[in-house]
Formats: sequence, structure tokens, C-alpha cells
Amino acid sequence: MAQRVIVTGGAGFIGSNFIRCIINKYPHYKVINIDKLSYSGNLENLRDIKSDNYQFIKADIKNYALMQHLVDEGDIVVNFAAESHVDNSINEPEVFIENNVLGTHSILEAARRKKAKLFIQISTDEVYGSLGFDSKSSTEKDLLNPSSPYSASKAAAEMVCMGNIRTFNQPIIITRSSNNFGPYQFPEKVMPLFITNLIGEKKVPLYGTGKNVRDWIHVSDNCEAIDFIIHNGQPGEVYNIGGGNELQNLDLTKSILSCLGADESSIKYVEDRKGHDLRYSLDCSKIKSMGWNPKHSFDSALNETVQWYKQNSWWWEPLKNIEGRRTS
Repeated sequence: MAQRVIVTGGAGFIGSNFIRCIINKYPHYKVINIDKLSYSGNLENLRDIKSDNYQFIKADIKNYALMQHLVDEGDIVVNFAAESHVDNSINEPEVFIENNVLGTHSILEAARRKKAKLFIQISTDEVYGSLGFDSKSSTEKDLLNPSSPYSASKAAAEMVCMGNIRTFNQPIIITRSSNNFGPYQFPEKVMPLFITNLIGEKKVPLYGTGKNVRDWIHVSDNCEAIDFIIHNGQPGEVYNIGGGNELQNLDLTKSILSCLGADESSIKYVEDRKGHDLRYSLDCSKIKSMGWNPKHSFDSALNETVQWYKQNSWWWEPLKNIEGRRTS
């Protein structure tokens, strides 16, 4: 019997890239994509998927009765479904608590009661909170110290998972990745926002002084790492997934400007985000000791990403016009 993989939030950025990764590597697997198609969920992300082993179901993971109906014994459940934009969490924190915490609890309980083979909770480096410039990178054993409603909701979802691990011995693995970039990323996020603004000959809004540091990983490397963990990781464990590309936001901006032939006159400095974390940095020695390493260099992956957005304006131009989001 073919392995079934349930991907929640599979019409989003990382989820859709993960589905493509799994279908290409394991064409005999059955992949079920559950997504409620909120503003950032987009079936156009998967328009090239033709496999007979792929199925899309429009549903909200908070619908516990439906989730219990959809999950079967032996399934692998990979939970990408989440609100993920920090700015939006500051404006609408209740939406993040509802979807990221209660949603995770719903699909997690369905997986537990139906005896799913494995549950993968997709989390973020932001749960560790802000690091100083000279601080050591965060390890999986470090305490969580979230700074925003978004990261707090993701940390809370992790705690729900941890409780199920300890109380019910449920087979769960948590991954914490650094900033992803690549194709099909909704243009409210910094990299596609800046790229598409510059393509449209608009300025790019850079928070504060641009000194904040983030680590960057190409989305396909993160997807490969998640796949690696599914097949090689240990239930009950947490794994950091980083690209090893720490950059100040100003340096990231300059790299994007260079790729698009623009100069620093295209930067518009704007008021800093509330509670803006200074630096995220992941120690990924745990997963690397198991044999995984990212394949993409930052410069080549950035150039490929810029070219993708230049060549696929049909995909992102309609999304730039969604009202109330930071897309300009």
C-alpha cells in the first residue's frame, strides 16, 4: 500500500514547494493537500502538478470532525498550515492564536486518535527570540523566548506538540527553519516584496536602519531537509534547519538591488517594526551530523529567485493588489 502524506497548508509558499518535492521524489506516494485557501493560499502555486496520486481538499484544519475523517492510520502528516506574517500578527493577534494554536491542536488530535505514523510540526527560528550580534547560534535545547504574536503562537503550537509527546507518546517531530525564499512566496514577505517592487520601478521599504540580521535558506533546501527528517529523524526530537547565510537586512537589500540593476536611491527607510528582533541564528549541527546539508549557495539562489519573479509576473501581479497587506 502506498504511503499517504497529508500536507496541511499545501497551497502556501513552503507547503506547495514541499508537495512538488515529494511528488517528484516519490511518485508512488499519495499526497493529500488540505488548505482553506486564505489570502496567501493559492492553487496557482501547484498548477504544474499532474500526478494521479495528488489530491486537493479545501478545508480548515480547525474543523476537527473533518480532520478526523480525512486522516487515516499510518499517514504522515506535515503541518505547514499557519498565519506567518509578523506585521499582520501585530495588527490581528487573535487570528494567529486561533489558526496557529487551535488549528495545530485540531489536526494534531486527529493524527493522534487515528494513529498517524508521524506528525511533523513546521515551526520557525523566531521562537528562540532575539539574539545579540555576538551571541552563539540557537540550539534545539535553548529556551523559547518569542517576541511577537506570530512567534508566540508558533511557540505555543510547539508546546501543544510537546505535551502530546510526553503524555501520549505521539510520534511527532518539530522543525525550526530560518527565513525561506524562492518561487511562489507571497509578495508581502521581504524578498518577493522588494524584488517585485523593483521590477515595477518602485522603492523598497526597509525597516529602521536595516541592521537586523536574518539567516536565509532556499525553500527547496528546507523541503529536502523536511523530507530527510521524515525518513531519518527520531520522533520526539526537534531539528533546526538553516541555510548558513546570515545577512543584515541592509546587505540583503543591496544584493537584491544589484541583481536588478538598481542603486541605493531605491531604498525608502521606514519606521521600524514594533518589537523587531535584532538577530536570528541557528546552530544546525544536529541535522548536519546526520548527513544533511543545504545544496544552494546564497548568491546563485538569489539570482535564480529574482529571475523567477521577472519571468512570472502573471503569478504575482494579481497578488500585489490584495487590500490591507504589506505589498508595496
